[in-house]
Amino acid sequence: MLDRLADAIGRHCQGPWSETAVPRMSLVALDELIEPVEVTYEPMICFIADGAKRTAAGERSWVTPPGEMALFTLDLPVTAAFEKVPYRAAVMRLDAEALAAVQMELDESGPPPPPAAAAAVTAPMAPELVDAVTRWIRLLDSPEDIRPLAPRIESEILYRLLRSPLGPVLCHWSLADSAAARIRTVARWICDHYTEPLGIDEIAERARMSPATLHRHFKAATGMSPMRFQKHLRLQEARRRLLAGDVTAAQVAQAVGYASATQFSREYRSAYGLPPGQDAARLRARLTAAGQAPVLLDGSGAKP
Repeated sequence: MLDRLADAIGRHCQGPWSETAVPRMSLVALDELIEPVEVTYEPMICFIADGAKRTAAGERSWVTPPGEMALFTLDLPVTAAFEKVPYRAAVMRLDAEALAAVQMELDESGPPPPPAAAAAVTAPMAPELVDAVTRWIRLLDSPEDIRPLAPRIESEILYRLLRSPLGPVLCHWSLADSAAARIRTVARWICDHYTEPLGIDEIAERARMSPATLHRHFKAATGMSPMRFQKHLRLQEARRRLLAGDVTAAQVAQAVGYASATQFSREYRSAYGLPPGQDAARLRARLTAAGQAPVLLDGSGAKP
């Protein structure tokens, strides 16, 4: 079954990362190992059909092998390192309304969802789920079927997910006023305002939590404090700009919100092992030697 899923992904993925005509579906296909990619994931589920990927976020790191899925419940800056190729994966961006509709159809009572949920959770895919995801991707073989059938198959996938070990986390994610929803709102706000000074009291007020409670829930979800979360976003964007354009470290530091170029260089070197200019030159040389574009993946939201 995984071979059929991997084949469907490979046939429809144009390049390493492809958006598709099916709503909320993206595909990833790599045949050669590449440099680790720094990206910010949005709420999504990644279904791994072949290969393996190591994901690092804050103090946490985990490997997702073939036949497993990874759920990301909020916007999260990560480093994705592909450890085994060929790599084939399908990504479903989460839609709160679609998930709520499926939950209403279930109409069942049970134990309450957990009081808090990590931003990333992995679990094996059941055969029924692999089959549903494969049929979802094969809609691309007959574009005329996408509009009438895509919502139905997406609902089936969500149903299978709610019945899977990821179900309690998804239920908690969908609750409008849960701790997870509040942390998700704060994470999104930081992503949208990462260049601005970050005040813990201000974001705690947005989350309707005390600063201590916010810090505890935020670190439990993301593996890092709000301040470190913001720093990751700034440094990721700085590295992307240094690779993509003819700009100085001082210009990039100012663009991503640093008041001090010296502090920026110090934190950049701590994160990547070299000063900004040297790191960018090293990466350009390695990517050129490997035949990769300096900026492999861009755009907004989910990445492979």
